[in-house]
Amino acid sequence: MQKIIIDQPYVPVPVHRGKFWPEVFGFVLPWFLRRSYGVTRFKYEHAERLEASLRAGHGILLAPNHCRDEDSFVMGMLSNVVRQRFYFMGSWHVFKQNPATAFLLNRAGVYSVNREGPDRASVKTSVEILEAAERPLVIFPEGYLARTNDRLNALMEGTALIARTAAKRRAQRSPAGLVVVHPIALRYHFEGDFEATVGAMLEDIEKRLTWRPNSSLPALDRVIKVASALLTLKEIEHLGGARPGPLPERIPHLINAILTPLENEWAESAHDGVVQARVRRLRIAILPGLVSGNLADSERQRRWRQLADIYLAQQIDNYPPDYLAGQPSKERILETIERLEEDLTDKIRPHGPFTATLTIGEAITVNPRREHHGTQDPLLQEIERQLRSMLGLSPAAQLPAATPAAISATA
Repeated sequence: MQKIIIDQPYVPVPVHRGKFWPEVFGFVLPWFLRRSYGVTRFKYEHAERLEASLRAGHGILLAPNHCRDEDSFVMGMLSNVVRQRFYFMGSWHVFKQNPATAFLLNRAGVYSVNREGPDRASVKTSVEILEAAERPLVIFPEGYLARTNDRLNALMEGTALIARTAAKRRAQRSPAGLVVVHPIALRYHFEGDFEATVGAMLEDIEKRLTWRPNSSLPALDRVIKVASALLTLKEIEHLGGARPGPLPERIPHLINAILTPLENEWAESAHDGVVQARVRRLRIAILPGLVSGNLADSERQRRWRQLADIYLAQQIDNYPPDYLAGQPSKERILETIERLEEDLTDKIRPHGPFTATLTIGEAITVNPRREHHGTQDPLLQEIERQLRSMLGLSPAAQLPAATPAAISATA
């Protein structure tokens, strides 16, 4: 399990408003993305929309989809193009990896948000940035790293809450001003030798399973075989045996088998809805006892095991059951292998080269008052509509937002 849960009291990392370090990072970003993530080329579509909002002096919130670890750094490349640095809301756990990373991220314009509970300091900082139109602010409205470029998850209502609060305050200024949201669609295209790249990755995974490499099989068949084997191992661990049937039926069954007993113990609400929301509710319930330091060792160990199970459920949910159906793109296949590799090793290796395309959506003027159109926030609906259109995804089913007004995001 990666170090995304911190059993320490949350201490906000405030925004750093210096200008020197962001310029330095902007200069080295192309080299860093090429070396660390294999992203070698960048395309920008409709950057003039963002440039127009900058010239108008609006408070600007940028709302990208979140599908790869390098998304924040790719957004930094956009700041190079429009010649204006950005602020970023980032999960507190990224500041707890090591002191050097924490220092550099903060100097680059990243400030913290608590994913495991309400965070008034982060909301206050975000509203102030937008109200003053200081710099564009980047918030990933999905609230977590989805790792699927062809799936958009439910958007967090906290994004709309921040934008609307800032719009209300900005409207009261003299002279009055606007807050606008630009959805940003991030799309990655693999430009390398697909067969050689995925062949080597799959061979490594097969060796970990003590298999002989199945190089005679097509890549898609090998991926499905590996994924089925790994799912079977987890079914044996949590269900006592492998479950028959196709993967699309087995995945949600295992997720529910993991989460439902924990919800019976910890959660007061219904045991359904978006998996990520269920995961977050459980973490919020379990973590305070660990942070307090008042638990017996046996209880601490029990809770950490529960958090590891919750982490597993979240991992499984990042494998959409129909993601490899039909004739999937090479990017979908590569994404799936990358997730399998990461889940087995807890490490991320670059498998480029990639071309990153950033499509800037039309400015959405934020209404200081929420218009009531059913259960979904109209601002979030428009952000989602634009993101889906720019990513080439089908319209969303009418699902509830992932959480109420709480904020959760990753850098």
